[in-house]
Amino acid sequence: MRVRDLHVLPKFSDGWSYLYVEHCRIDQDARAVAIHDESGKVPVPCANLALLMLGPGVAITHAAISVLADHGCLVAWCGEGGVRFYAVGMGETRSAANFLHQARVWADAAMRLKVVRNLYQLRFDETFDPELSLRQIRGMEGVRVRDAYARAARETGVPWSGRSYRRDKWTDADPVNRALSAANSCLYGICHAAIASAGFSPALGFIHTGKMLSFVYDVADLYKAELTIPTAFRAAAEENNGLERRVRILCRDLFVSTRLLERIIPDIQTVLMSPKKGETSDGPFDQDAAAPGALWDPVTGEVEGGCAYPLENDETEADDDGSDP
Repeated sequence: MRVRDLHVLPKFSDGWSYLYVEHCRIDQDARAVAIHDESGKVPVPCANLALLMLGPGVAITHAAISVLADHGCLVAWCGEGGVRFYAVGMGETRSAANFLHQARVWADAAMRLKVVRNLYQLRFDETFDPELSLRQIRGMEGVRVRDAYARAARETGVPWSGRSYRRDKWTDADPVNRALSAANSCLYGICHAAIASAGFSPALGFIHTGKMLSFVYDVADLYKAELTIPTAFRAAAEENNGLERRVRILCRDLFVSTRLLERIIPDIQTVLMSPKKGETSDGPFDQDAAAPGALWDPVTGEVEGGCAYPLENDETEADDDGSDP
């Protein structure tokens, strides 16, 4: 699954390229990296690479990791085809702009509610009446999700009695519930990789809350009815031997054919109402990683960092004549 022509690297969005590699060795090549496998060597420029996904059988040197970090490239260790997400490494050259925007929207109750509505509307491809309460929207969500399960059951002939899953009793679940859990795990992995690569926080969820992957669950829900529910039912309709592995392979191929990784970040930007291109200079990388960051200020929002500020007398102390009130 290696891209040989690096002039056509797949994109998350404008300027955000990603690359998946497996069964190869990666080392430093001047200010870039080089990928070596049985077919030879492929130099990879790092300047516009936002995410390097390392699949099975990859060996990478410390020097290569250092060069990637210097260029702001996030490195993710994942399963075959990128369908599982295990760990991530990020250098200081990454911009915090997306995380800060997400945090501002998350912390504002009115804006958070707008994002919640955006998530539901994108998920079901419809515009909700602005008079609907969140409780009413959740009820509509429940109906649509049940319909998605029922439709998949009818189309595949797989019996469906409801979603049932317990991590400590995996083998007790029926085949379709095991298939759903395996498919959703693959979806969570690729969503987590995309979220981390763009500098968003996986923990700051808007619908889901209280978990380190709350935002991952928010984003993954956008695609379940389209991708993982039909895939799980189709897999469960076949023999049960090797069910989980078969589901992972089906998800891997489906995520590639639907270009899912390229859809996730634009969808996140839409639901979070992120600044449009041209409204901000912040991209996936910091403009100057060596420069110190700004300092928070309760009045102006932020002031210049990395400079020595003069000592100023407190106005209340200057006005205090020492007399009792």
